[in-house]
Amino acid sequence: MSSSRRVAVVTGANKGIGYAIVRGLCKQFDGDVILTARNEGNGQEAIKKLNGEGLKPMFHQLDLDDVGSIDRIKDFLQKTYTGIDILVNNAGIAFKMAATEPFSQQAEITVATNFWGTLNVCKGLFPLLKPHARVVNVSSMASQYAAKKCSDEMKSRFIAPDLDQAKVEQLMTEFVNSAKDGSYEKKGWCQSAYGCSKIGVTLLSFAQQKEFDKDSRADIIVNACCPGYVDTDMSSHKGTKTIDQGADTPLYLALLPPNTTSPKGNFVSDRKIQTWP
Repeated sequence: MSSSRRVAVVTGANKGIGYAIVRGLCKQFDGDVILTARNEGNGQEAIKKLNGEGLKPMFHQLDLDDVGSIDRIKDFLQKTYTGIDILVNNAGIAFKMAATEPFSQQAEITVATNFWGTLNVCKGLFPLLKPHARVVNVSSMASQYAAKKCSDEMKSRFIAPDLDQAKVEQLMTEFVNSAKDGSYEKKGWCQSAYGCSKIGVTLLSFAQQKEFDKDSRADIIVNACCPGYVDTDMSSHKGTKTIDQGADTPLYLALLPPNTTSPKGNFVSDRKIQTWP
């Protein structure tokens, strides 16, 4: 029997910004909060720490790179709830500056998780979104920096009025293929595997909102955001923000009140809509 309780799902949440987003939702959202992580042990450890603060999130395993794992959480959510109220796509990876893997490999692996993995979660879970649901795709200012370094011709594709999900998928496929054959700079891309993967996440968010504007379910809002430069493993702990400060904008977007008109289909940092690119 599915529960009419509201539910929020956060990907990549066993540490860092995702963990802080779960913590914030447990305090501010009236419903169940599901912390997901690729590794069950790490996820359960995070739950235990939050329980120590008197918070009661639930755990479900989720690996963006495994379609079977996405199917399993979809089945669980379908059986347990009448639909999803909040989805925060936070999971992502980045190679370190000192990484020795060739750029072609970094591009393929980074885009596989950050873009295709996020897209696959959306494909699996978007049919479960309820009217008034909120989707937050955690992107990065790196997407903006990378976009600005791309050629003018490439930039024009990023802001094309007819940009849809298929065109975003095509852009990401082209980026990885050009990284593999060494033609990426000639084709107008810049040398940032992480930045270009996050261009995909930001553009995907714009395209998804266009689709939801035509959806029969009212008031579903998707935004992309940059949490800022946060002290996490990903920044090698060089970031200046705490994880709770990094979680502020994602939480703000996840908890936007019903019938919000702005931000909606935007790229947001420090709670402000950013010009793109």
